[in-house]
Amino acid sequence: MERTETVKDILEREWNMFQNVQNVGGRASCQEDERSFRIMRGAQFAAWSDDMLASYRQDLMHAEETGHNLLSEKYGYMMQSTFPGEYERIRELLPPVSAEKEQLVEQILEIELRQTKEFRQMYPNLGKRGRPLTTAEDAGGTSVETYTRGELTTYSVETLKKYLHHLKELEQSNILFPMIVMQETVKANGYFSLDAAEKACC
Repeated sequence: MERTETVKDILEREWNMFQNVQNVGGRASCQEDERSFRIMRGAQFAAWSDDMLASYRQDLMHAEETGHNLLSEKYGYMMQSTFPGEYERIRELLPPVSAEKEQLVEQILEIELRQTKEFRQMYPNLGKRGRPLTTAEDAGGTSVETYTRGELTTYSVETLKKYLHHLKELEQSNILFPMIVMQETVKANGYFSLDAAEKACC
């Protein structure tokens, strides 16, 4: 399958799962905003390798076959920090996390948080518009760390291994993963470049 088709298929499967996420306070407004969903998720996948995309597509297909909603589970894992009381009520419903998976998630997080901090130093105005960086800041909104940890925890070990390998390859080439994501995000929102978006955010 061509890369473009793989991403299109992933987005379709994710959007369908997103429509079935059950929120405590009822359906969220973002569940009605398909355009923003596809822009944000598509920008994320633009930074992925072909191997990562293929592996994650298999994760989604396996989840569908076994009755799992990876997006619901992502928000469930996030609640360990954002809504700990509610998390205790649902934790037994979430797939258990192996020691191997937890280790891979934390290794990926260490790289992504460091790179996100570096990107925000380069583009402070864009950085201010993003999520708080660390879980310790979740009181100000769900942080990059909490959100990313929740999402990574839904991936298979195989996908996580490919993810970590890709991040390390990018680092060796002095490429920031978050910069690729933001370049795609601002482009999809009509900006010619990160510099143009940074100036517009002054």
